Amino acid sequence: TECQGLSSIGEVARRRRDGEVDTRSLEMRLDKYLKVSRIIKRRTVANEACDSGRVMLNDKIARASAEVKVGDVIEVAFGTKAVKVRVTSVQETIRKEDTKEMFEYI
Repeated sequence: TECQGLSSIGEVARRRRDGEVDTRSLEMRLDKYLKVSRIIKRRTVANEACDSGRVMLNDKIARASAEVKVGDVIEVAFGTKAVKVRVTSVQETIRKEDTKEMFEYI
């Protein structure tokens, strides 16, 4: 199939004519991205934050099922403080030391 060899069914990618996967089109659920990037420690907590309206994706209140892609801006309200980041990479798994490569603070 077109997406053969990708690590999950939910991952979306296009194959270029030379057979390489176009990583710019990879997408991931917002709650999973927040967990994998370690912006929020647990996926259930990320899911609850989305459900309570404390997470915004591109200046709109986002649901946990919203798709995140490179270039998106995520803002998470933690009590009185808000963290705003730009997505630079979408990966299914990553080492803890390398998570800072997935986003940049704004």
